Amino acid sequence: FKIFISQRGIVASYMKEKGGEFVWFDGKLVKWEDAKVPIYTHALHYGTAVFEGIRAYAAKDSVYIFRLEDHMKRLHRSAQVYSISLKYSARELANATVELLQENKVKESCYIRPLTFVGLHGIDLNVTKDSPTHTVIITFPFAKYFKGEGIRACVSSWRRIHDSMTPPLAKAAGNYLNSILATQESKRNGYDESILLDIYGNVSEASGENIFVVRHDKMYTPYLADSALEGITRETVMMIAKDLGYEVIERQIARTELYMADEIFLTGTAAEIVPVTSIDDHPVGSGKEGPMTTSIREMYAKIVSAEAKEYLEWLTSVW
Repeated sequence: FKIFISQRGIVASYMKEKGGEFVWFDGKLVKWEDAKVPIYTHALHYGTAVFEGIRAYAAKDSVYIFRLEDHMKRLHRSAQVYSISLKYSARELANATVELLQENKVKESCYIRPLTFVGLHGIDLNVTKDSPTHTVIITFPFAKYFKGEGIRACVSSWRRIHDSMTPPLAKAAGNYLNSILATQESKRNGYDESILLDIYGNVSEASGENIFVVRHDKMYTPYLADSALEGITRETVMMIAKDLGYEVIERQIARTELYMADEIFLTGTAAEIVPVTSIDDHPVGSGKEGPMTTSIREMYAKIVSAEAKEYLEWLTSVW
């Protein structure tokens, strides 16, 4: 019995075949075909799992994992919200990731998925720190998520989950049912991606990415309190933008501002930095990638491929 779990921003076809001979499962390297869980696993029934999405990039001299330990620290924070026990420190998980890529002889760009989930707890909902949990790390080849030079997006009729209901700041598996509904709607209507509003009607984020809006030479992104995920790529972009001399402001963003924007781009581990060229068939700016988006995207590409020496502390070398 094999389980494939959908994830934020990842095309399902990437996971139809094993990405390497081994996965890391509860402290051991296990062959891919032997990494199995019982059908009574609590996470399968109730979504009691937290996870991360991490990218590693092939460069001339090595494969570099981007902000590896920062991702593992966020995994711990997500687990803490739901009292899901995580037996391994962020550093131990980071070391395990490097070991896994080495064992799988990974020499190409890949996606890394750490996942901590509740095991044979029973069918009740009282998950505690004493509930049995497991942690797995898998990896598979990965190139571009969105194809082309920009994407067409729509505002979803579904609203983003709110902190008073299901905490958006925790990167929990069950949260993504909300994103699945929004994605299904956008695809049915012929769009590449959906933008979700929060329960108050303010812009929150895309189904699998954070959002940035450029107006009058300033860059805006929603508050985390607007039901946005505390994205690591989001944080990275904010730092890059400031280093490039752009003014970055966190504030509430009204839906109408999407139609008045000079530029809009999305950020995420899988998507990286991707320009939005239209919203609800309204062209964004010129209808092409704008100059601020281009400069951020190009700098991000240099950083993850170890070409920007001032940001090397964000990279973990595999080889």
